[in-house]
Amino acid sequence: MIAEESTAWAGVTAPVSFGGLGFTFKWNMGWMNDFLDYMKTDPLFRAGNHGKLCFSMMYAYSENFIQVLSHDEVVHGKASMIYKMPGEPAEKFANLRTAYGFMYGHPGKKLLFMGQEFAQTNEWNEAVELSWDMLGFPEHEGMRQFVRRLNEIYNTYDAMYYNDCDPMGFEWMSCDDNMNSVVSFVRRGSSAKDQLLFIYNFTPVKHKTYKIGVPCPGKYTQILNSDDIVFGGTGQPVKSVLTAKKEKYSGREYALNIELPPLSVRIFKYDYSMPKPRPGAKSKKAPVKGRTNNKTTRTRKG
Repeated sequence: MIAEESTAWAGVTAPVSFGGLGFTFKWNMGWMNDFLDYMKTDPLFRAGNHGKLCFSMMYAYSENFIQVLSHDEVVHGKASMIYKMPGEPAEKFANLRTAYGFMYGHPGKKLLFMGQEFAQTNEWNEAVELSWDMLGFPEHEGMRQFVRRLNEIYNTYDAMYYNDCDPMGFEWMSCDDNMNSVVSFVRRGSSAKDQLLFIYNFTPVKHKTYKIGVPCPGKYTQILNSDDIVFGGTGQPVKSVLTAKKEKYSGREYALNIELPPLSVRIFKYDYSMPKPRPGAKSKKAPVKGRTNNKTTRTRKG
């Protein structure tokens, strides 16, 4: 069962036996309202609205949430998703691709209302069919291809969903660069392999090199760039395979220098690996089973 519930009533998805209402999932209306307010803001003024982008992680695990962009948001004069976005047409599409990339990367299940996957310009009208003819325009077909690729990534990498309701499945790499409106985080799945790094640029400013801290050494391989020409982006060339350097940055032991196209999201896969000990460094011994208070206890058989 799914609850469309907009209050802060606690325990909507908690078991009835624990005093909850027993729903399986709850629409994340708080995230939806904050996030849409953020995306509607002119990118050059998003720095002052940065909290609305990040605040949802303060309560992300209080319920079993669905990140929702529903029919309620594309009717009654509220405008379709593409027309909520600021800027000229190309910027609107770049904004929307970045917005969908953030929705998919954020913990929680996904609900995107029909027609918005190809950026239908009309509001939803139950009396008529969707504007399928818009797929004849390259920018709308590009949006469809972008959402298709997001769905492929969702089906391929369980880091996208396996730990949606567990804090270990998400970690900010950086969420405090409001002046550049850039955020980054990692998602973890069922194993150390194929974990995902997301980095978002919510301004129309290109960064030839942008440094972020990362969780481990090794190679980071791009699996999505929203600025790819096939999605309707500018197609600016960027390195698709990066190697983390041993450099303390933003509280991490390793760092990457990344090219960030304007109004974009880039997703990288990596395998988590423990840093190798320095030559000559003493390794920590594993605790001895049965040892307490510095005394070894032995159990005699028989």
